[in-house]
Amino acid sequence: MSQLPEPTHFRIRFLPAVICLNSLFDSSREYGWDASILMEPDCKRRKTKEPKDACSWQVVPVLSERELQSVTLMPVYAAAVLDKKEASRLVKEVSAIYPLGDYSHLKRVRACGSANSLHSLEMILCLADGKGKALRTVSELFPNSQLDLSGLGEPFLTQVPLNPPLTRLQYEEAASHWPVTFHENKRISQALSGCLFTASEKASMQCHMELAIQAAQRGARQGMRPVGAVVVDPATERILAVGHDCRDGVNPLLHAAMVCIDLVACGQGGGAYRYQDYPGCTFLPLADSLDQSSSCTDGLPYICTGYDMYLTREPCAMCAMALVHSRIERVFYGAPSPHGALATKYHIHSRKDLNHRYEVYRGILEDQCRNLAQISILE
Repeated sequence: MSQLPEPTHFRIRFLPAVICLNSLFDSSREYGWDASILMEPDCKRRKTKEPKDACSWQVVPVLSERELQSVTLMPVYAAAVLDKKEASRLVKEVSAIYPLGDYSHLKRVRACGSANSLHSLEMILCLADGKGKALRTVSELFPNSQLDLSGLGEPFLTQVPLNPPLTRLQYEEAASHWPVTFHENKRISQALSGCLFTASEKASMQCHMELAIQAAQRGARQGMRPVGAVVVDPATERILAVGHDCRDGVNPLLHAAMVCIDLVACGQGGGAYRYQDYPGCTFLPLADSLDQSSSCTDGLPYICTGYDMYLTREPCAMCAMALVHSRIERVFYGAPSPHGALATKYHIHSRKDLNHRYEVYRGILEDQCRNLAQISILE
């Protein structure tokens, strides 16, 4: 098997604004790929071959750890409002003495749900220390006549949500303990309900993932691990790069995602490696698509800015971080991986301490992607 040459440079430079079509076909001859496949509009390919089993898989959003976790509770002191006429005054004065601060998602007052209760309202007085001390009286909580106690009952301990809810499921659970504010992310709610993507968008996703599966199969025939990847510009539906795992060559870093990022860089006039020995690894030079919103001086995006990547398998930590640095917009993968760094571990795509985050969806053609793992076993 031919080996990849060691990289002599790693420059990310961009092609001029206009590249003639001749250079595109020169590149196709140099790297051994069929330029007509990448140049053909995706909609034309879909007309000639309708996707099959479009309803046999679901696009599932991979949420952050905070969005997935159950509601955590904390203790607070609350008390009954015995006189509703005093409620407004009590809320104002108690809030001045014990502001909720970082817990602004908590509503100060709730309606009493018990039909047999002698009072209709209850309110949060202050946070409890949670150290198991004896229950404090209202005069202990408000010493030295800090508060006019008219209309206020004796305090009791109750549990309230520690964090603001981020999903409707969290909101419903949190509200069952104490009323909270909820600023719903409509996009997440639509994704969780399966309504975020249209049928035509799902058909495009299937076409792109099928291409990644074919790339994985071509790589497997060359002795590589059966993992494929595709980079797509969602604004134009153009396929910018198709690659497969090349780590079993000379460089162990060449996972499928890393290969595809480098192929996009090759299309922009840079890149670290050459893939003439791997005909399944292809790219399309950026000839006529200038992103006017880009901050780059020549109008071209920084590597994968605004692009989508399709992977047959969940990427590892190295690849997930490479996707951060390449500024990918969205990642779609088929099958989970034991070493995956998006849903299986770490949730790297949503970490707030990183300077870029991207959306992740899983489940596209999951069964077919899982079956790729059997190729190496059968061989």
